[in-house]
Amino acid sequence: MLELNAQPTPAASDLIKDGTDASFPQDVIQASQDVPVIVDFWAPWCGPCKTLGPAIEAAVTKAGGRVKLVKIDVDANPGYAGQLRVQSIPTVYAFYQGRPVDGFQGALPPSELNAFVEKIAALAGEPDNGLADAIEAAEQMLTEGAVTDASETFAAILQEDPVNAKAYAGMVRCYLALNDVDQAEAVLNGAPAEISTDPALEALHAQITLLREAANAGPVADLQAQVDADPANHQARFDLAVALHANGQVEEAVNELLDLFRRDREWNDGAAKIQLFKIFDARDAKDPIVLTGRRKLSSMIFA
Repeated sequence: MLELNAQPTPAASDLIKDGTDASFPQDVIQASQDVPVIVDFWAPWCGPCKTLGPAIEAAVTKAGGRVKLVKIDVDANPGYAGQLRVQSIPTVYAFYQGRPVDGFQGALPPSELNAFVEKIAALAGEPDNGLADAIEAAEQMLTEGAVTDASETFAAILQEDPVNAKAYAGMVRCYLALNDVDQAEAVLNGAPAEISTDPALEALHAQITLLREAANAGPVADLQAQVDADPANHQARFDLAVALHANGQVEEAVNELLDLFRRDREWNDGAAKIQLFKIFDARDAKDPIVLTGRRKLSSMIFA
């Protein structure tokens, strides 16, 4: 199981702030002990500053928390600008572990500015993506069949972030991988209200519903024989679709339901369309079977 030392992604107000001489020790010296801090010395009347400011803010934001930016108006706060011998503006200094480590004067082209910010961000080492990396690792474990390890990792993630929809979905899929549908459903139903409508969790609701139906599905061959003998036997065709889906023949199941809808869209209170949407909702929206099935269904609905 992974060690989780995840930190939440800093808000924009934490990454970029207006500093003063009074706040400099905390915003720059102290903050740079952990994360590199870039200081932009500027003034409202400075033309190049108006170009550099937004560009460096964008570059710092793109770095995703690996570097911070403090903007200091030298007219209102001349103290540290004087100590650092800022003679023209804009002047940019980078601090790490309380000391200035790099800098430049004047506005830089975007490519050079991005390279500068990336170089400063790299001083603290590779980025720690925390929970995102842990989720990716757990997903890989699940794919490789290490269900117990994946489950433990998802559980640890939920201890750090109890409303992480991806981790909840991962836990549910772990139980499904163990064919424990009851426990999978219990975990799914226990998801916090604020993530209960997350697409990943809604897809699992649909998947579990289909699994419940599949448990009562009849033999494909027998149902196919009934449909062949009487193509107007709507119940047999519907049951065949359920059995085909349970057998992993998803495209064939969709085709039978589309045929049933074409024959009688109102049969059993629109059961064919409802079943189709269950299948669509349980799969990735970009799945070719889903895309084709939705297109065919729409063409019949709006014909």
